[in-house]
Amino acid sequence: MAKPASRFVCQSCGTVTTKWAGKCEGCGEWNSITEEAAPESAPKGLGTRQGKRIEFVGLDGAAANPPRMLTGIGELDRVCGGGLVPGSALLVGGDPGIGKSTLLLQAAGGLAGGQRVAYISGEEAVDQVRMRAGRLGLANAPVALASATSLRDIVATLDHPDAPKVVVIDSIQTMYADNVDSAPGTVTQVRVCAHELIRLAKRRGFVVFLVGHVTKEGAIAGPRVLEHMVDTVLYFEGERGHQFRILRAVKNRFGATDEIGVFEMTDAGLAEVLNPSALFLAERRGNVSGSCVFAGIEGSRPMLVEIQALVAPSSLSSPRRAVVGWDSGRLSMVLAVLDARCGLALSGNDVYLNVAGGLRIGEPAADLAVAAALVSSATDVPVPADMVVFGEIGLSGEVRAVAQMELRLKEAAKLGFAQGLVPASPRKGKSPAAGPLAVRTIGHLQDLLGLFRP
Repeated sequence: MAKPASRFVCQSCGTVTTKWAGKCEGCGEWNSITEEAAPESAPKGLGTRQGKRIEFVGLDGAAANPPRMLTGIGELDRVCGGGLVPGSALLVGGDPGIGKSTLLLQAAGGLAGGQRVAYISGEEAVDQVRMRAGRLGLANAPVALASATSLRDIVATLDHPDAPKVVVIDSIQTMYADNVDSAPGTVTQVRVCAHELIRLAKRRGFVVFLVGHVTKEGAIAGPRVLEHMVDTVLYFEGERGHQFRILRAVKNRFGATDEIGVFEMTDAGLAEVLNPSALFLAERRGNVSGSCVFAGIEGSRPMLVEIQALVAPSSLSSPRRAVVGWDSGRLSMVLAVLDARCGLALSGNDVYLNVAGGLRIGEPAADLAVAAALVSSATDVPVPADMVVFGEIGLSGEVRAVAQMELRLKEAAKLGFAQGLVPASPRKGKSPAAGPLAVRTIGHLQDLLGLFRP
């Protein structure tokens, strides 16, 4: 009897090899390659059965778009583009214990008032889910609970016309298909289970939430194709030392990408934060050197956060560079520009940079605010407490305009700020409408040093 063929698959990136190796050549991970049974070879031809002719239709369909379903959690609806689209698949990833299951159970409880909702857990027993629901005040919510991991059983339960309108699968890494000869959580199992569940959701028209584990680098575990298969990818971010949680959409076929929702972790679950700027600045102290308020844009929402910098003499040959909430490479660029273009020698000092509140900033508009915090700390002269700063810095020291300047300034004026340090408008003779704010434009980083002369 012939020995069944096998192959070796990397569980991090899905690279297939013919023999085992300690390090994957595709992604560089160590000890991530496992042996799996090779799939049966497909026939070379498509057989004698003739394919069915495809009918094409126009873009202006006669059927009206189905209404979106609201979860009752405004921040989640905002991130999803205004609600849930029937027949869509959403992938929710995040660190362990960050609140993924809590958020989806709260959403299921909010939806269960007007829709049939099913919550299928592969990680917890039914009684464990009930305990969490009681803590969240959802003990009486009409949510159908089940604890199952077999894909065949789940599909048989949901594949009928009277299927629930919303289904939560917690998590996709615990599901397994009995026709695939590999362990649950492997690349092959995750791909097959996700494909079948998404195809069923499209055919029956229900919304499916797939909870995904993440790797130590923060990416969703399993094959990268999983993020291409779903309609929306949501990342749940946050630091364990902070009570704030950020739900960020990195892909959305039915709404804006990079939209965020802000939550606060409380004893009764996740609470919405309707005004994140006021909350992030609640513990800010004015007239302290090294502190600057940045007016940023997260998705379609303006948000004000405090950027803190500390420049201290170093006794080491290689000074420390510690960054929390920002790109360390961009900090090195700002320090180099301050040194080369402005003559501010900071290379021999330890530099610590922190974005207060646990928020992570990715847009280059924070360059000028970071530079202002660094110069303030180095000169021990505080940035005016009623000033907001934003702008992008080029390698020659010029300060470049950024998008949605008026929206940033309006948010600052709403919170009581009186001054704005912003780049000059790219269109000559036009300055951003700031309302009651006194706006000062800046064209080069050297002009920034004039604000911090003691």
